Amino acid sequence: MSADALSHSPLHERHVALGAKFAGFGGWEMPLEYAGGGVIKEHTAVREAAGVFDVSHLGKARVRGAGAAAFVNACLSNDLGRIGPGQAQYTLCCAEDGGVVDDLIAYVIADDEVFLIPNAANTASVVRLLTAAAPAGITVTDEHHEFAVLAVQGPQSAEVLAKLGLPTGHDYMSFSSAGHLIVCRTGYTGEHGYELVVPWSSAVEVWDQLIAAGVRPCGLGARDTLRTEMGYPLHGQELTLEITPVQARSGWAVGWNKPAFWGRDALLAEKAAGPRRTLRGLELTGRGIPRGHMRVYAGDQLIGETTSGTFSPTRKIGIALALLDTAAAVADGDLVEIDIRGRRAEARVVKPPFVKTSVR
Repeated sequence: MSADALSHSPLHERHVALGAKFAGFGGWEMPLEYAGGGVIKEHTAVREAAGVFDVSHLGKARVRGAGAAAFVNACLSNDLGRIGPGQAQYTLCCAEDGGVVDDLIAYVIADDEVFLIPNAANTASVVRLLTAAAPAGITVTDEHHEFAVLAVQGPQSAEVLAKLGLPTGHDYMSFSSAGHLIVCRTGYTGEHGYELVVPWSSAVEVWDQLIAAGVRPCGLGARDTLRTEMGYPLHGQELTLEITPVQARSGWAVGWNKPAFWGRDALLAEKAAGPRRTLRGLELTGRGIPRGHMRVYAGDQLIGETTSGTFSPTRKIGIALALLDTAAAVADGDLVEIDIRGRRAEARVVKPPFVKTSVR
């Protein structure tokens, strides 16, 4: 897709002025990194202070009507019955065969209203599936271009937002309204953080206030290194229509005891039988930077493939997530090899996260 065909966030001109390097993400042209910073400095700012990410490319959809929360709960994987109004939940939209159409956050506004934040490229699919399944009286609305989303992440994030008069004391995965915006205590970095859902027309004002408060602007390059250090899945890499939540070790986001959700029968069967492959963490013992779709070997035996890989700015080593065959019986602590452009690099199998933080 050409740059001219890509959608832009309401902050695009601000990013241009900051010397951003852009890349395409799910049909949107978004900042990868900024001049004078780069991925390493932006990553470090989030681990040590605070950074702000424009993630307005993420989708926004609203489900309304009597029984809206119950309807969403019967479709998506996690159990919305475990939370109530003012709380949010990570969940999955699965196909009937157990593959993952998308992973998303559901905000329970009330029993008759749920706000959803899917991934950019999958928003239309999620809206289409929910619309097709919705009973009379329940509406599903695509609000992709009505809101911006700003993620303020890092150990100083609460201090920064408090200075701007925004609420910060709520629990993890809960949200509060502050006038025209919503502040949710969540994020994708493993640090204390918040995601601000802001009306499209107010995004520039809020961004400017955050930058004036000294928060470093961060691009999606740092967002990827941060989430990989935590072992968080990215749809299209660790979760796909071919990679189920059982294989990706995301079964914690499945309400196994619910009577109904999309893909339930297939996932229960796979869980009972045991998956043929599972997601593992790999730490290089020497030099090298792994990337996605690199082969993993135990001796001469091909046992899997990396799904994501990067250099860890915090650990100063190469790290990767990989789907490994369960038949290989590889245990945490075992050594394997990653084929990095024709060179075998030794790596240790570990259980993510690769970096310990104080946030769950």
